[in-house]
Amino acid sequence: MRPSASLWSSPPGRWRTPDCPVRASPDASGAGRARRALETSERRRLKAEILGDVQGVGFRYFAQSHARRLGLEGYVRNRYDGAVEVEAEGSADALERFLDLLRQGPRAARVQDVVVDWSPVRGDLGPFGVRG
Repeated sequence: MRPSASLWSSPPGRWRTPDCPVRASPDASGAGRARRALETSERRRLKAEILGDVQGVGFRYFAQSHARRLGLEGYVRNRYDGAVEVEAEGSADALERFLDLLRQGPRAARVQDVVVDWSPVRGDLGPFGVRG
């Protein structure tokens, strides 16, 4: 039985037929694997103190959302002095992107300064989450 005309007129790659070759995704290339291997070999740990008007504006959930998207492990928490503290581990590239996002913060936040301390990976943080 022949497939309907809509199957044959679909955009390329949307429907596969028995005689249609499978295309390799860009990430399946050797360069993509090498880049991922490089990122995983350069794992680091970051501890940051975010100063300014950063509590009560959704900063912890902003940080958690972005950290999980970037594949980081660690935590974010409010401090008693009004700052927000973040500790995270992951690839150096992901941590740099995360740090850029922390410097911006959510819309309602007013970040005045971010104090950063880099250290070697310890592997004791677990999935990224909000504490206290």
